[in-house]
Parts: sequence; structure tokens; C-alpha cells
Amino acid sequence: MGSEGEANQSVETYFILVGFRVSPELQIFLFLAFLMAYCLVLVGNICMIAVIQGDPQLHTPMYFFLQNLSFIDLSYTSAIAPKALAGFWEQGKSISFAGCAAQFFLFTTFIVTEGFILAAMAYDRLVAICSPLLYPSRMSRSLCIWLVAGSYACGCISSTLQCTMTFSMSFCASRVIEHFYCDSQPLRRITCSNTSVEEAVSLVLASVIILPTVLVILGSYTSIGSAILKIHSSEGRKKAVSTCGSHLGVVSLLYGTVAFVYLTPPSSPECRKVAAVCYTLITPMLNPMIYSLRNKDVKEALKRILGKKMASL
Repeated sequence: MGSEGEANQSVETYFILVGFRVSPELQIFLFLAFLMAYCLVLVGNICMIAVIQGDPQLHTPMYFFLQNLSFIDLSYTSAIAPKALAGFWEQGKSISFAGCAAQFFLFTTFIVTEGFILAAMAYDRLVAICSPLLYPSRMSRSLCIWLVAGSYACGCISSTLQCTMTFSMSFCASRVIEHFYCDSQPLRRITCSNTSVEEAVSLVLASVIILPTVLVILGSYTSIGSAILKIHSSEGRKKAVSTCGSHLGVVSLLYGTVAFVYLTPPSSPECRKVAAVCYTLITPMLNPMIYSLRNKDVKEALKRILGKKMASL
């Protein structure tokens, strides 16, 4: 009796993250690729936050949203990447029950928040391009703060619901998670509880989160596309396309891979892991590169900051 209780307790106090099932040689390559990508995420997003914060000319709605996007990318990648990197070398690849719950909560909070921030950024570009004269009044400081605060609130509420439901299940069937981080679908596969209610709630939450943000983004860019076609100046048209094209590319990559993982029928675990890499590492790595290298304002701000630093030496 005592040994049975002890066994059940041990099952529920830690999990095993399988990671990628590859040869030892490829394991080293994946570790180096993950490490390089994570370093680029750290450097790129920290630099974006510092440049936007340090240059008063970038204290505008667009860069306010971009600064929050960089913070979110930095946060949810950091909730996953360090443990995934350690998993390439650990024999047991274990993660505690509390650590798994914390990782799941933080990742879900920030990935949901990012969806709403991207929708707010699309609306910001819509107003800037279609109603430039009304832009200062429509995108007021208070509205921007409310949009960002609401995005974080939606992320936190959604994550709390999902985390509570997921980790209230009994994990007595197995403790091996077929993934490189703690996520709802692989956790549901190893529970001995009835998951029908949890799956229904997760689907509803995913639909409530993804559908409205996708509609806002698509609606905004449809209107932006119509406005761009009416621009007579080729230089003005090129600038508008450049400004919005990078945003739309990032959004397509993020939503495409998230929809594949969460809204499609179950597929190969390895395929889902590859798709998960896209939104946990690739997108956060590309965001600062796209928004800085293709953004004249950011490059000019970086030159001004570096110029001040050099002058002070």
C-alpha cells in the first residue's frame, strides 16, 4: 500500500522530455543550432528593446508595440530554450512537475499575448497608412497602453485556464512527454483522465484567440492593400509595402505553424516538433532582424546611439 502511493507520487513529481529522436552526431548539430538561434534571439530582442527605449524619436505607437513584441519573444523563448538545450546532454532529461507547469504557463501566456500584439500592430499600420492625418488622435498613448495591457490580460487568463485544467489531470499512465517542452497535447497523451472536456475547452480557447486576431490582421491588410494600390508615388508604394510586408511574413510563419500544431488532426510527433521549433525559436529570432534590417528608423536610431557612445569615449 505504501509502495503504491510512493510510486504514484514519484510519477507525478517529474516528467521525462524526450526531445528529438536523432543519432548522437545529429544531436550535437541540433544542440549547436538551438544554441546559436537562442543567442540570436537574446541579442536581437534585447538590442531592439534597448534601441527603442534609448531613442526618443522611436517613442511612437508602432515602436511601443514592437518593443513589447521583442519582450514577449524573449520571454517565451527563454521559458523553453534553456531546458531544451540542457536536454541534449542530460541522460534522464527530467523536468519536475512544478517546472513543467511553470514552463507551460509562461509559454502559453506569452504566445497568446503575441497573437493579440500582432493584431494591434496590424491595426496600427492600417490607421497609419489609410488615415495618416487621424493617426495621432486614433492611436493615442492611452489606447496603446490599453491594447497592450488587454493583450497580456488575455494571455494570462487563457494560460491560467489551460494550465489549471491540464495539470489537474492524473498522469498515471506514463511520465514520458513526446516533445522538447511541456505542452498540452503531449501531456494529454500520457494522462489516464478523461480529456474530452479539456480538449473541448482548449479548442474553444484556440478558436477564440486565433480567429479574432486573424480576422483583424486579414481585414487590416486587405484595407492596406487597397490603399497601397491607390498610392500614385512609386516611392510611397514601395515604403508602404516594405513596412507591412515584413510584418505579414512574420505573422504568416507564426500562425501557420501554430495552426498546424494546435488546429489540425494529430500527425507525427517529429513533424510537430519541427513546427514547434518555428514558433519557439525561428520566429523570435527573425523578428528583430526583419524589423531592424528593413527599418530605416531603427537603423538611424542605432547609428545615433552608437555615435553618442563613441563621442563619450
